[in-house]
Amino acid sequence: MRGNDLNIGVLVSGSGTNLQAIIDSIEAGCVKARIVCVISNKADAYALERAKQHKIPAIFIDHRDYNTREAYDRVLVEKLTEHGVELVVLAGYMRIITDTLLDAYPMRIMNIHPALLPAFPGLHAQRQALQHGVKISGCTVHFVDAGTDTGPIIVQAAVPVMDDDTEETLSSRIQKEEHRVYPLAIHLYAEGRLRVEGRGVIVTPHIAHPEVSFQNPPA
Repeated sequence: MRGNDLNIGVLVSGSGTNLQAIIDSIEAGCVKARIVCVISNKADAYALERAKQHKIPAIFIDHRDYNTREAYDRVLVEKLTEHGVELVVLAGYMRIITDTLLDAYPMRIMNIHPALLPAFPGLHAQRQALQHGVKISGCTVHFVDAGTDTGPIIVQAAVPVMDDDTEETLSSRIQKEEHRVYPLAIHLYAEGRLRVEGRGVIVTPHIAHPEVSFQNPPA
């Protein structure tokens, strides 16, 4: 492993499919980073097993042992610091982040959301998209701030919403894009190519994009 690889810590609560996508991208040499710890607030999170399979420290810290969210986040910060974490990645982490963690890692916490933010923040984003009858949905990787899915946007990917979609089928289509763009966002950060300016994230060097659009239904 290269000595200047980015140290990332991943916070999880569930099965860890995005964690697996990140692990696979790192092992394939596509992301210049190493996962130094995976921490879960759920003892039965399969993401912990995924970490163990790849010889990554897998840590369970029960949030029920702490009286406040801030107290729990203080322990998280201690563990992340202990492992030399430089970037915190939320991968299906189902807890509200407090200022305790945000202040320790300002604009150094990433999250992925299954919608094209700022549309449909919060829970059940795919259900919200279907209820509103949108024709295009997708996913967003963003830096985490004190709001609910309000942080500066790093990368987005769009998918069509079909007339016969269910919450499950749309979620599956979006998830495939999540597995592609989350490692990309980490790769850009690891290369020092992300700069936050106000509400925006500038990716350097600037790459001119051709005039393309994604339309659904197609003409």
